[in-house]
Amino acid sequence: MRIDDRLEIETPEGALLTLSLAGPVTRAMAYGIDLLLRLLIFAIVALLLSLAGKAGTGLMLITLFLLEWFYPTLFEALRHGQTPGKKWMGIAVVHSNGSPLSFNGSLIRNLLRTADAFPLFYLLGFVSTLISPRFQRLGDMAANTLVIHVENPATSSKNKQGHNEAPDWSLNRDDQLALLAFQERHDQFSEARQQELAQLAYPELSPPLALKKLQAVTRFLMEGAR
Repeated sequence: MRIDDRLEIETPEGALLTLSLAGPVTRAMAYGIDLLLRLLIFAIVALLLSLAGKAGTGLMLITLFLLEWFYPTLFEALRHGQTPGKKWMGIAVVHSNGSPLSFNGSLIRNLLRTADAFPLFYLLGFVSTLISPRFQRLGDMAANTLVIHVENPATSSKNKQGHNEAPDWSLNRDDQLALLAFQERHDQFSEARQQELAQLAYPELSPPLALKKLQAVTRFLMEGAR
């Protein structure tokens, strides 16, 4: 049985983008982490509100509703397609063309979690990911989204097995110097800053994917400079 797979997508600029699809096991582990976090948050809130009587009970129900429906949606929409569980497992949600996940996309895929949960324990969603060639559950199919592995910038620079990729545009001297400077100084930047710089080169991609592609291009240039 396949656990993970790779998908190649051609961008509007003609560049070939390779995505590493996350399989059902990794996704289930990420969901389990998020579930534990939600339960912990609810337990703390419930303990604090238990002293408020009937009003506290109503607030606890509202908290439960918000955690169930808006916890994944807001995290995915505001944190580059990653809930805490997904970030821990090194995966993220993107649109099927590799572009960053939008709020509407996150909302649609999470609203359909009810259908994926049918009849119990997300059985339908699990079966759907096994059948789908892109490991998509029903919510992903409706929102046209994918769950992919993302590279951790903190370790990617140490990974000598990372692939090199030729730039997909003509580089002038200033472009080459800028890319080589990024490669030499990227350890001095935070992860967020690296992703911000990468999106200047690849604005059509999500921040993690833009950084991954930029690192492959700079490695290519470094090899050529030796």
